[in-house]
Amino acid sequence: MTTMDTVLLEKAMSYAPILMFDQNEPFYPDLVGISLFEKPGPSPSFRREILFPVEAVQFVIEYAIWWDYEIGHLYEMEHVWIYVGHDGEVVDCEASFHGKVLRGMLKDRVNMVDRHVCLYSQPGKHAFSPLPVVFELLPDLYSAAGIQAGCDGLLVNDLFQKYYETSEVIDARVRNYLQTKAFVPAMQFEEYILGPEKFILWDELFEIIPQRIKRRLLELEQMYGT
Repeated sequence: MTTMDTVLLEKAMSYAPILMFDQNEPFYPDLVGISLFEKPGPSPSFRREILFPVEAVQFVIEYAIWWDYEIGHLYEMEHVWIYVGHDGEVVDCEASFHGKVLRGMLKDRVNMVDRHVCLYSQPGKHAFSPLPVVFELLPDLYSAAGIQAGCDGLLVNDLFQKYYETSEVIDARVRNYLQTKAFVPAMQFEEYILGPEKFILWDELFEIIPQRIKRRLLELEQMYGT
């Protein structure tokens, strides 16, 4: 890793969001891929343009937060974007929510702790919101973590579809495993701090994701056979 890479990762850690997870959450982040934007441009890991006024924003840090599992399917990636002003202070935050983007900073910065934005993670599903009450508006909040656990099998999306494919057998193995992780959300949340061992550059994370998925599939094959 170059000195520049090390500086970037240290900068990312200094602005990393504080995540709040349900007390019954079975899955916590495995890795966080970091990208830095010093000018507007396309996200390498989310279908959107990162746009900002350069006179007000010095840079944007993109956190691509990776889980090998979420309660509905094998692997999950959610995002947080931190906008940093020229004075080094956080001026805005955005976070992913089921493929959409929500504002992550509340009025009067009440969910800020020093330079860290505090975000809540939907139990089991991991979508982010600055307010946990948002999750109560989802009709499947409890069923997604319970009776529907594993319903989506192995997720295949545009980013990784050329690396693998799923099948009824694979989906059944994923479903069988995730049904053992089904839970009832407590809707009581606990602070989770991303440790330095979680952070890598996005390009590095992208390279190892197919390997991680293959390992999980091999584990499931060993557990459940055909």
